[in-house]
Amino acid sequence: MKFKSFVKKNKSFCVFAVLALLIVLAAVFAPIVTGGVSPTEAVLKDALKPPGGNHIFGTDKLGRDIFTRVIYGARTSLTASFSVVILIFGLGTALGVLAGYFGGWTDTVIMRIADMMVSFPGMVFAMAIAGVLGASVRNAVLAVALVSWTKYARLARSLVLKIRNQDYVAAALVTGSKTPYILKRYMVPNVIPALIITAATDIGGMMLELAGLSFLGFGAKAPTPEWGLMLNEGRQFIQSAPWMMIYPGAAIFVVVVVFNLLGDALRDILDPRDE
Repeated sequence: MKFKSFVKKNKSFCVFAVLALLIVLAAVFAPIVTGGVSPTEAVLKDALKPPGGNHIFGTDKLGRDIFTRVIYGARTSLTASFSVVILIFGLGTALGVLAGYFGGWTDTVIMRIADMMVSFPGMVFAMAIAGVLGASVRNAVLAVALVSWTKYARLARSLVLKIRNQDYVAAALVTGSKTPYILKRYMVPNVIPALIITAATDIGGMMLELAGLSFLGFGAKAPTPEWGLMLNEGRQFIQSAPWMMIYPGAAIFVVVVVFNLLGDALRDILDPRDE
C-alpha cells in the first residue's frame, strides 16, 4: 500500500525514474541490445548507408552501425557524467562543510579558491585543463570536475553556517562532543538532501559539458563511441549523411531531458519546504 500511495503521489518522479532506469539498462546491456555488433568494427563497403534494413540508424563514414555506437555511447556518456557528479558532490560537500564549520582561515582559503575558479568561464577553463592534460574521457571528467565543484561547496557552506548556530549543536559542544562526531551527526546529514537534489539536476548539464568537450576535440578520442565525438565526426557529412548527427544529437537530447526532469521531480519530493 505504501508503494502504491508513493507512486500515486509522485507520478512524475516514477515515470522519469523508470525512463532513466531503462536508459541505464540499455547502456549496461549494450551487447544484448545491439545483438553483439561491435561499435568499432569498420565495414567500408557499408559506409554512409542511410537508415533502414540491417542498420536502423544508418552507418557512418567507416561503415560502423550508428545504432550500435549510440547504445554503446550511452555507456561512455553516462559513466563520465555520473563520475563528474560523484566527484564534485564529494569534493564540494567536504570543502563546503569544512569551510562553514571551522570558519577563519579555513573558510577564507577554500572560498578564495572557489572565487578564483568561478572567475573564469567554466567551459573555457575546462577546455584549458583538458588541453593541458590531453584529450581523453578521463581527463575531460577531471577538467569538468575541477571547474564545477564550487557550487556544491558554496551551498554546503551556507547550509552549515545556518546549522552551526543552532541550540542542539551548542548543546553537543557543551556536553563534550568531538568535532568529527558533530560533523557526522549534525552537519553532513542536514546538507545532504539539498546537495542530492543539486546533483540529480546536474547530471544532464554535466553530460552536455562532456559532450561539448568531445565535440571540440578535448574529450573522447576515436574510435570510442561517445555522443559528442559522434557529432564531431558527422558534421562534415551534415548534408550528405545527416543521420550521423541526428541520432547522437537525439540521444543527448532525450537523456538530458529525462535526467533533468527526474531531478526536478526528486526536488519536489525532498525539498523540505514542500513538507
